[in-house]
Amino acid sequence: MSKYLRATHGSLSNALALYNWNTAVSAAFYGPLQWLEVTLRNSIDNCLAETYGDAWYFHTGARFDHICRRQVKEARDRLERNNQVVTRSRMVAALSFGFWVTLLGRGGILSARGAKANFEMTLWRPALHKAFPHRPGLARKQAYQPLDYLRTFRNRIAHHEAIFERDLHRDYERIVLVTGWISPEARAWIDEHSRVPELLVAREDISMKF
Repeated sequence: MSKYLRATHGSLSNALALYNWNTAVSAAFYGPLQWLEVTLRNSIDNCLAETYGDAWYFHTGARFDHICRRQVKEARDRLERNNQVVTRSRMVAALSFGFWVTLLGRGGILSARGAKANFEMTLWRPALHKAFPHRPGLARKQAYQPLDYLRTFRNRIAHHEAIFERDLHRDYERIVLVTGWISPEARAWIDEHSRVPELLVAREDISMKF
């Protein structure tokens, strides 16, 4: 509770109120983040399937770096341990948000010999630039940076960390903005159903107490 007590000048009752609010707003962010993740992975999956086929995650032409190949192997191994047939839909669901964001990066080392992947040439230009149809002219780096930022934000929430000191208005705007680059319909769903805006207003009421 030390961080919450410092923020509320040592008042235990206010610290507990802030803690409860932090829990509530963290939970509220799960919905928009989930919509962003599912929208992103479905769009990337469709684009890669068009270029490299249904089993794109095994295609050597995509030139995935060793981290991505390891994540693909781990996803496949989990499915096989659970006696599930390895299908495209199951592989897509088994791969993490971090995996999809990594595909928008520059690419890491291909092998122990030190050769590097070039995701700009093997993923972005032939396929992934089409994953953001409502943001014409988007560069790979412009797609990667906000999504990597939101990946770290999602991880903080997943690890039950305090987020009350962040600019949560900006975090929420980024989620809505990037989702809209992919799917205006998904963005509209977030706008209609998310509880984040009302909880951000509620935070102002809590702050009035200290």
